[in-house]
Amino acid sequence: MKNSETTNLTTPLSWIRNLGDRGMTVLAFGLTIIGMLPLISVLWNIVVKGFPGLTAVMFTKPIIDDGFANAIVGTLTMVAIASLLSIPIGIATGIYLAEYEPTSKINRSVRFLTTILTGVPSIVVGIFTYDIIVLVSKKLFDFSYSAVAGGISLAILMLPIITLTTEEVLKLVPNTFRLASSGLGGSRFQTISRIILPTALPAISTGVLLSIARATGETAPLLFTALFAQDWAENLFSPTGSLPVLIFNLYNDPDPVKNQLVWTASLFLLGIVLVVNLPARILASRGR
Repeated sequence: MKNSETTNLTTPLSWIRNLGDRGMTVLAFGLTIIGMLPLISVLWNIVVKGFPGLTAVMFTKPIIDDGFANAIVGTLTMVAIASLLSIPIGIATGIYLAEYEPTSKINRSVRFLTTILTGVPSIVVGIFTYDIIVLVSKKLFDFSYSAVAGGISLAILMLPIITLTTEEVLKLVPNTFRLASSGLGGSRFQTISRIILPTALPAISTGVLLSIARATGETAPLLFTALFAQDWAENLFSPTGSLPVLIFNLYNDPDPVKNQLVWTASLFLLGIVLVVNLPARILASRGR
């Protein structure tokens, strides 16, 4: 009798729990769909309005001739400069934070400042770079807005992402790898360069690619550092066009040709970000 009574009591409770679980699953799925609607709407608008204007001419002529080839080159140039500056420094800093006295005061201070830098708005970074690079170079070297200044501002934004990603990934490498290398007579440098870094490389590459994707779409820092140019830039030390600033400057232009150019540039910029993110996702899945 007691077993039958217990079964009768637990059956309604199990039914209620199952109903609650299913209800929460449906609610979570519904809210996810609602949250994705704005993103889908944005992507749909960009594709629908940008694709009709996608012609070969836009990839060969500058903005002044109703193309955006100079903006593509400018964006890639500044991202390349930022990568050359931020990737080596970021990875080296991440190695220091993870492998060299991680509990020291200097280490904690560097980690704290890096974390703070992650949350600094990009427009503040642009103003900082303007004061430090643009104004100083104008006084000393007779040039001001440039691709170099834009690359430096993007490097500042990329640096904390790469640093913190590298640190966290290195911490996930099992300590037994370090002990095994040390037991075989390997130095700390040999352990890091031959054991730790190769193991963590896929995840570090993911952080690097994500930081590049973020830098590619930044607008505010470039407004203060690279400014804008509707024609080809003379050199790395002259005002340089970029896709995000093109979109910002020409969005309210009444000329329908320029308006179409904005949507097509938006589509192309979205494609660049997608191309950068896909390898990051593949590397992340392999690293699991």
